[in-house]
Amino acid sequence: MSSPAKLPAGALSHVSLGTNDYPRAKAFYDQVLAALQIRCLMDFPGGAGYGRAFPEFWIQQPHDGGRASAGNGVHVCFLANSVQEVKAFHAKALELGGRDDGPPGSRPEYTPGYYAAFVRDPDGNKLEAMLMVEPQAA
Repeated sequence: MSSPAKLPAGALSHVSLGTNDYPRAKAFYDQVLAALQIRCLMDFPGGAGYGRAFPEFWIQQPHDGGRASAGNGVHVCFLANSVQEVKAFHAKALELGGRDDGPPGSRPEYTPGYYAAFVRDPDGNKLEAMLMVEPQAA
């Protein structure tokens, strides 16, 4: 009998968001996620997987053929490596048709040292980029 597979350190394998305009979404995420050193690792008709080493974030047309819609209260947060990456993520998203949902800055109400920015993608999905910094560095 084989031994059980070792569980990964993280809790999630991947997250997927639907889109109604795949080419637009692909162009948006290719550039916005590049600001966080995240790239498209898998691409197929109607869907793409992004990550640094493994596709952890997906955009795709809904499998059931229905319309994609943004979930109220749902958001995806990407880990950034620096304050500069958070700012670049936010700026690039706005440049490419995203909407501001919270500018780059410290969020001490979350926890000391929490630095983040929030945007809505062109389909209305809420995205965040964050990192923990020394409170005085933000």
